[in-house]
Amino acid sequence: MARKRSVIVAVLLAAGLACAGFPATAQNENEGDKPAGPKTAVKRTGLPLPRFASLRAGEVYMRAGPGTRYPVEWIYRRRGLPVQIVAEFDAWRKVRDWNGTIGWVHRAMLAGRRTAITVADDTVLRRAPESAAPALARAEPGVVARLLACEGGWCRVEMRGIKGWTPRATIWGTLPNEKVD
Repeated sequence: MARKRSVIVAVLLAAGLACAGFPATAQNENEGDKPAGPKTAVKRTGLPLPRFASLRAGEVYMRAGPGTRYPVEWIYRRRGLPVQIVAEFDAWRKVRDWNGTIGWVHRAMLAGRRTAITVADDTVLRRAPESAAPALARAEPGVVARLLACEGGWCRVEMRGIKGWTPRATIWGTLPNEKVD
């Protein structure tokens, strides 16, 4: 009987240690700005989710979870790439890239500067937000642009020094009806 009890205690102890590596549970979306209880260690920025940001450095690690103990799944080597922040946990942001890849990035590796990436086979920059407006430049998929403004189905961007308008559907880095100033 004593042996059985020591086995049970050992199993429970092992289970407790295994769970100690997991982060505390995030606050429920309906809890709003209530202070976190003793079992939650979440600090929210108060900024809306989802929202967009860009990569601050030329090398950014995307991890499997919110902490350095989680393995690196991707290494981004392109400063300015847009990412969509979908969740927050302490100093970590769960982000999605234009390919749909999701992982965790430290907030210090993100910038508030808005960028977009071309996703259409042929993205045309126009002088005005109209299909008939004169073309200023063309871009292949994968070009990162600074996002200046968006109204309706058009966004004003700057690509390599050229400012122009492009249909929102040709870039990734904005929400469907988001107005960007």
